[in-house]
Amino acid sequence: MTSTTFIQQHLNISDNSITATIKLLSEDCTIPFISRYRKDATGNLDETQIEQISKLNRQFEEIIKRKETILKSAEEQNSLTEDLKQRIENSFNLQEIEDLYLPFKKRKKTKADTAKEKGLEPLAKIIMSQRSDDLQFLASKYINQNVNSEEDALQGARDIIAEWINENMYVRKNLRRLFQRKAVISSKVVKTKKDDEAAQKFSQYFDWEENLSRIPSHRLLAMRRAEAEGFVKTNIVIEKAEAIDFIEKAIIKSNNECSGQITIAIKDAYKRLLEPAISNETLQEAKEKADKKAIEIFSENLRQLLLAPPLGEKRILAIDPGFKSGCKVVCLDEKGDLLHNENIYPHAPQNESGMAMKKIRSMVNAYNIQVISIGNGTASRETEFFIKKIAFDKPIQVFVVSEAGASVYSASKIARDEFPSYDVTVRGAVSIGRRLSDPLAELVKIDAKSIGVGQYQHDVDQTLLKNELDSTVMKCVNSVGINLNTASKSLLSYVSGIGEKMAENIVNYRSENGAFIDRKQLKKVPRLGEKAYQQAAAFVRIHNAKNPLDNSAVHPEAYKLVEKMAKDLGIKITDLIANKEKISLIKPEKYVTNDIGILGIKDILKELEKPGLDPRKAAKVFEFDPNVKSIKDVKIGMILPGIVNNITAFGCFVDLGIKESGLVHISQLKDGFVSDVNEVVKLHQHVQVKVTEVDEARKRIQLTMVF
Repeated sequence: MTSTTFIQQHLNISDNSITATIKLLSEDCTIPFISRYRKDATGNLDETQIEQISKLNRQFEEIIKRKETILKSAEEQNSLTEDLKQRIENSFNLQEIEDLYLPFKKRKKTKADTAKEKGLEPLAKIIMSQRSDDLQFLASKYINQNVNSEEDALQGARDIIAEWINENMYVRKNLRRLFQRKAVISSKVVKTKKDDEAAQKFSQYFDWEENLSRIPSHRLLAMRRAEAEGFVKTNIVIEKAEAIDFIEKAIIKSNNECSGQITIAIKDAYKRLLEPAISNETLQEAKEKADKKAIEIFSENLRQLLLAPPLGEKRILAIDPGFKSGCKVVCLDEKGDLLHNENIYPHAPQNESGMAMKKIRSMVNAYNIQVISIGNGTASRETEFFIKKIAFDKPIQVFVVSEAGASVYSASKIARDEFPSYDVTVRGAVSIGRRLSDPLAELVKIDAKSIGVGQYQHDVDQTLLKNELDSTVMKCVNSVGINLNTASKSLLSYVSGIGEKMAENIVNYRSENGAFIDRKQLKKVPRLGEKAYQQAAAFVRIHNAKNPLDNSAVHPEAYKLVEKMAKDLGIKITDLIANKEKISLIKPEKYVTNDIGILGIKDILKELEKPGLDPRKAAKVFEFDPNVKSIKDVKIGMILPGIVNNITAFGCFVDLGIKESGLVHISQLKDGFVSDVNEVVKLHQHVQVKVTEVDEARKRIQLTMVF
């Protein structure tokens, strides 16, 4: 089997598309580059399909590598028969391959190994043949200095039979199916922890039972965390009688003394070997599915967050609000550079609101501020009300933005490198301002796990999580495109073909030589070769470049083609760009080449119509209910405006403008069944919700969606 055949078994994609994609990936082409600029080669596959092919291709390579290891090991043990070799070579199911290898796997000495050393394997074979009725007599023949009695002999034979049953592929395969369909996961509280205050958040699982195949991902992860923290014990079981009955039907073909011994061996094999192994496998498989689901939700939330509407290049006054320590205020120019910072104390205990108002007015006028950005943490609503009382000389937009991860950024090396002379409070306030201007550019500097959109991110497979989140960030960065002359090292590192080291080289080159004037200048950056240039060039933008195509998503490899289009129309490229009337006259078929097919030409024409179009919408001001300042003001029956600030498998959380977010359970999103929360709401969506329950003591608010 080839990798193409293997992949096609999992995906409904043509051989040619898969083969072309694998070839491009092997040539170190990135997924954003392939999906955007090699559509004709792949048959117009999107990023998701290409990513699936990439993962399955890696999986195929891992299977091949594992098979080679197993075959070599079996050969070294002189156990590699032609039949075994053929079965391993023909299988591409990793679990099946491991089952084939199980009898030859290196392990600690077992009861069966001890029995074999005592010479009891022939007796085990006789019993398994199920053709004898005088086992006591047969067993007596095996009594020696190591075997004291007939029962010792029979016990040793049963140990060997139990191991054979454990290694039986048919038994293991069907037991797995039984566990997958009927396993029940249960949890019981650890008695000594029942009254522990920290355990109360897991009280639901103090006495819980559920079919493992139907348990939602968030519930399984919660149970696993509760167990990891020592509050509960979990267990995976099926009906023992059903499992034993199945094995007996599969193994026992007679009704004599032999069958009695085999029955004892079956019960031993199940209790000691099969049940622990298969239950662990089943739980691990369920955990992997739960991880995958949780990571999918986190990844989608992150995508929506990174592609949140940017305000654009504005002069921003950003406030990190607080009570006792005051509010840290910074002023930023259009590029996000720090112009000024100071503290104000408009709230208790200082209550210097008059002085604070004068300072804010002064800063707004002195630095020509257009917008105010307020972090949504402690004292956020109070600060928003305070700002809105100020009589400015001109209209000033006021935004409340999420400050999740700002403290992580402020203490990071990236922040220290950007602002070596300022403390964490200044850096945090700068982040609050910048993420309003351009969420994508600012949030890429923060570890995605710290941004606060997802569920149980610390409980899932961390390698898988990192890979998926990195992939999501890369997709977002490249779908938007970045300004080569203003992008930070963090942002540049996610550009197709660049990476962290190359990004640093680009920033250093920019510092030493000034702004880039065209894309070709990238080739002068140390260690940035032709391949990296090919992958990266079209995803970076140069504003006011000599060649206007340098500020578009048209790839440099297509520049000559665009020049020919303009020449055929008798106009300059500058007159062709954004000229819908002229572009409509171009016949795509006329410009197809060996390198650029019809799909590529159509993409070029689409880009020429709206060059450098940002796929993100514009930011909008949102007004919370001014009468709701804390959870004490939230009453059952209220209909309130809110912003969706997190999405999970079981519902969405809504920011009501107070410290506590309210939960809209998946069942309360709309009338009828909802399988995916993202089908109904998106992150940062402005919504109307009705309060159905308020628990001040537990700081919980239950909501239902209003349409």
